[in-house]
Amino acid sequence: MKQKILQQGAEATIFLDEKLNKIIKDRLPKSYRIPELDKKIRIRRTRSEAKLLDKASRIINSPKPLEMPMGRILHMEYIKGKRLSDHLDKFQEKEQEKIAREIGISMAKLHKEHLIHGDPTTSNMILKEDLSEEGLIKGNIGSLYIIDFGLGFQNGKYEDKAVDLHVLKQALEAKHFKNHENLWIAIEKAYQKINKAESRRVLERLITVEKRGRYKKGS
Repeated sequence: MKQKILQQGAEATIFLDEKLNKIIKDRLPKSYRIPELDKKIRIRRTRSEAKLLDKASRIINSPKPLEMPMGRILHMEYIKGKRLSDHLDKFQEKEQEKIAREIGISMAKLHKEHLIHGDPTTSNMILKEDLSEEGLIKGNIGSLYIIDFGLGFQNGKYEDKAVDLHVLKQALEAKHFKNHENLWIAIEKAYQKINKAESRRVLERLITVEKRGRYKKGS
């Protein structure tokens, strides 16, 4: 089996199985934990991520788990495309804002079903190439996919949804500073279109989360 390492992180190693065209995520052991406990934690988190991916893929564009894992290894669909963190700034501003609207819609759909991503940065977003004849002729930018639900969970609390958006907003400012304000405006407007009453409560809580963050920095 030919496997290529795509990412080596502190929590897991991500492989691409080029023959079967799938992603394999192997959660790494932690030496500071008791081995038996460590095994249970890794298995539990892998199963949890698979369940979240399965639910998310029915709501938005995200990789589908290829099977429900029995151990610490997760097999999922490979999404071939451009990592948004590396390519967003290369697009024209109108195209950037179009992508931002897609982000806002996707986040709103997840939150409507009480799914929290946990790390919704542009590093965890991919533009899947539009290889259709029409797409190639028009030069379509592709479809937005949100990946890596390793820090995700299910919760209906406004606080958790607001923190999700706070992470996204901070990531835009850090990685895409030149146009982050316009990108956030586009995301916020799109987010409110899916569920107005729900989104209003979440965005109100976001203001509280941001104030709390500023207070901590100043203390």
